[in-house]
Amino acid sequence: GDRLSAHVWRAAATGNLGGWQVARALFLLNVLTGSVGTRGGTSLHTWNKFVPVPFSSPPAGEAWNELLMPLEWPLSMFEMSFLLPHFLEEGRGTLDVYFTRVYNPVWTNPDGFQWIRALKDESRIGLHVALTPTWSETAWFADYVLPMGHGGERHDLMSQETHSGRWIGFRQPVRRVAMERAGRRVARTRDANPGEVWEESEFWVDLAFAMDPDGSLGVRRWFESPARPGEPITMDEYFGHIFEKSVPGLPEAAAKEGLTPLAYMRKYGAFEVSKDDYSLHERAAAPGKGIEVDGERRAGFTTPSGRLEFMSPTLRAWGWGEQRHCIPWPLESHVHPGRIDAAKGEMLLLPNFRLPTLIHTRSANSKWLYEISHRNPVWIHPSDADRIGARTGDLLRVTTEIGWFVDRAWVTEGIKPGIVAVSHHLGRWRLRDGDGIGAGMSSLVALDAEAERRTLDVLRGGGPWESPDPDTSRIWWEDVGVHQNLTHGVHPDPVSGGHCWHQKARNVERAHPGDRLGDVRVDGRRSMEVYREWLALARPARA
Repeated sequence: GDRLSAHVWRAAATGNLGGWQVARALFLLNVLTGSVGTRGGTSLHTWNKFVPVPFSSPPAGEAWNELLMPLEWPLSMFEMSFLLPHFLEEGRGTLDVYFTRVYNPVWTNPDGFQWIRALKDESRIGLHVALTPTWSETAWFADYVLPMGHGGERHDLMSQETHSGRWIGFRQPVRRVAMERAGRRVARTRDANPGEVWEESEFWVDLAFAMDPDGSLGVRRWFESPARPGEPITMDEYFGHIFEKSVPGLPEAAAKEGLTPLAYMRKYGAFEVSKDDYSLHERAAAPGKGIEVDGERRAGFTTPSGRLEFMSPTLRAWGWGEQRHCIPWPLESHVHPGRIDAAKGEMLLLPNFRLPTLIHTRSANSKWLYEISHRNPVWIHPSDADRIGARTGDLLRVTTEIGWFVDRAWVTEGIKPGIVAVSHHLGRWRLRDGDGIGAGMSSLVALDAEAERRTLDVLRGGGPWESPDPDTSRIWWEDVGVHQNLTHGVHPDPVSGGHCWHQKARNVERAHPGDRLGDVRVDGRRSMEVYREWLALARPARA
């Protein structure tokens, strides 16, 4: 019936060349069953997420930045950030100042050695500022590390597509709120936060005023108080304006309790904007808006035609007119079984499956989570383990397109033959003791990203260390995982631009004499070759 609820989140869509077709094919099932926007069906996520409008918004930039949105991928939905160091290596441009905001590209992105080289080279990136709530590998290569607040240390708006309605949530800095309720006046959130943790929104306001003190650059005016021209906007003014002017129904609900909209949100923290948001495409539209259906104006969809497009004229217009591209169609993956030569020892490397206990590289501060999950062995089927003569705990060398890494085997029937898998999150490292990530959650390493043969050598694994927290002296594990992403070649999908995460393991074998757990080697020449191979698949806008 019309109650098919289907959902894809990354998985095959982000792992494979042509994976973007997975979402189109899956949604086609909703269309065929009449399950689009119905009760029990599948709604568009934008229907159930509320995005308010701030007090002012600057105009879009007047120049096209090809380092962010290169012409080779005109249909990419987001900036091609994971290729930035490769663009710089090619000489496409340079950056005077680069902010990484809650972004750890050195560790998370594929081919991280390219990032290290770019961040260390001031002729390519003149100044690197790491805005981060937790220490990261990328922060080692920053000129400034600016600690920004976690959820309980800053103001922020929240809205997720959790059900057939829309809501808005209001995060608040806990210590500031507590101090203000105790009668203390707090001018800036950083005055209430521990250490040097800034309120990020206040930082951008302050930066704008520092860059443009007299307003002549035209930057400062977008951060000025609407009530006090020439003065910096405060957080109360910024969020108060949103709640008063941009959240339907909130002022009325607040007035019933004798509160301002800001006070209401400070008290309750959330507000329901709408509910039962089904079949929004069928709602009536004003004259000249939406699309005409059976003589009536309907809202339709946010596609160029206003309809669900089985055949995409946009893809065809931008050079992808083949049937397999412009209608829902299965595309052959770069790791299709036909492209894996088992006779040569090749296997599919599944490198990005998630553990339910960790969150990307943002969990290393949690000692309890790391006690549960602190290593990422190579999952390998017994038949493959027998073929190479390996048992659980043995060291394996996994060779990729651009290098290799050494990790322990975990022999299990929980993985298919011909596939090896190494989980995400783990393999964190630090360059010296006493700084960065704790010794129980990271390895002490030596790095060399300058030569064509790039290396990461583990000098010491995890273990106990002395700190104000007595639990750090009780760390009992040493294996904290392997940083496999350094050995991943970049795979930009030629249509969507997204990185195709699955990797081809050229060989999986027992470790060589002298190999140590956590060792990583990357061929810099081969790194750029793989980038150019995938670049050649693109169809640039110029064409």
